[in-house]
Amino acid sequence: MIQTSYLLGRLALTGALLLGCKPGNQDGVALVGATLIDGSGGPPVANAAVVVREGRIESVGLWTDFQLPSRTREVDVTGHWIIPGLIDAHVHLAPAASWARPRFLAWGVTTVRDAHGGMASLTRLKKGSAPGAPEGPRVYAAGAMIDGLPATFPDAIGVNNEDEARKGADRLVSAGADFVKVYTRIDPPLLRAIVEEARVFNLGVSAHLGLTDAVTAAKAGVASIEHLTGVPEAASPNAKSLFGAHYRGFFPGWTASERSWAGLDSAALARVATRLAEGKVTLVPTLVLHETLSRLDEPGLLRDPALQDVPEAEQKEWDVRGLIARIGWTETDFEAFQKSRANQDLFIRQFAAAGGRLAAGTDAAGPMLIPGYSEHREMELLVRAGLTPREALRAATRNAAVLIGVDSLGLLAPGKVADLLVLSRDPLVDIRNTRAITSVMARGYLLDADSIRATW
Repeated sequence: MIQTSYLLGRLALTGALLLGCKPGNQDGVALVGATLIDGSGGPPVANAAVVVREGRIESVGLWTDFQLPSRTREVDVTGHWIIPGLIDAHVHLAPAASWARPRFLAWGVTTVRDAHGGMASLTRLKKGSAPGAPEGPRVYAAGAMIDGLPATFPDAIGVNNEDEARKGADRLVSAGADFVKVYTRIDPPLLRAIVEEARVFNLGVSAHLGLTDAVTAAKAGVASIEHLTGVPEAASPNAKSLFGAHYRGFFPGWTASERSWAGLDSAALARVATRLAEGKVTLVPTLVLHETLSRLDEPGLLRDPALQDVPEAEQKEWDVRGLIARIGWTETDFEAFQKSRANQDLFIRQFAAAGGRLAAGTDAAGPMLIPGYSEHREMELLVRAGLTPREALRAATRNAAVLIGVDSLGLLAPGKVADLLVLSRDPLVDIRNTRAITSVMARGYLLDADSIRATW
């Protein structure tokens, strides 16, 4: 049965539309007067005019030369900034889809890359919304990750040899996966088999590494490395103990690898960064995940005002204190995680300086990783690591679109998808200004950000 709160939410979302049920014969909207940051990396365009029709950008130009096309409503956004819709390149939407979708949208995340939700999640996540305003971001999904045996998660595709690995990739192709995700128990022979099979069908492979180091994964041809995994194993003079921890289990492996960052040599990190950049691997570092885990024992974290976006039931489900106890993390572990953050940031700078491509991802909606809001934190942390605001914004837009393999996203130009944000402050002055969202355009529908929040 559909709950009354859901019906009220849908009514509120319908009321949020500035463009949707188009009056009369108008089927377009022109946003005029803002400064446009189009995602190309070029200089901002002041006093711009952006025309949208039928879900796509029709034209981009200057307001001074602009003549309003027929069937088009003009919206004056003078004094504002327009940027492409944000893309979260690493989420886990399936367990939280019902509550997370509008949170992503309200925070300007118009596209997500779902890195594992089980085979059953593929159809559900990728199913389009009913006609009218979108209820959440568009989804590109991996379905079930492929893992070695025993698989870390029961809904993963567990494989024990190269033939099974290839069949696992084939199964994902048949199910309509947009990319292939491999997990920590995949060793180099299994990884090579999966990459080779996925390549036949033009699918990229995303890797959360454990038993394979990052340089070996790059040589195998993975498209992306998630969470900076495999880097300590590649940079360590003797990675045997790290691989041993991964063999013991997921959390022993994560803990050992995360702790090891603090002791890694900067020159060794630089060599790995260069090799990965040369290998054309996209890094999805999820710095917000590393930062959050390093502070998971701090009482103040549980008082973050941004948690008001998360339903109380979900916060109870996260059970942060219980999670720490189950994993067995101690005060010493958290101190080590915090010490490791400096070298993780150093590696980001080295990789960027070597010409490597970074894409912004968050691991939302994991514990304390708030859908939508965490994308803004990720950009802030990328800037803190050494990127410019322009580079961080590109990581959350165009670079993420390139990783997904969709040319129509992350760039505001004629013919591209009409996903964009209207901001009240300049994000190139302070990347935190990406949070100053007044309107979100998704698939050509212009929505008021505050009204989206009124739906939950």
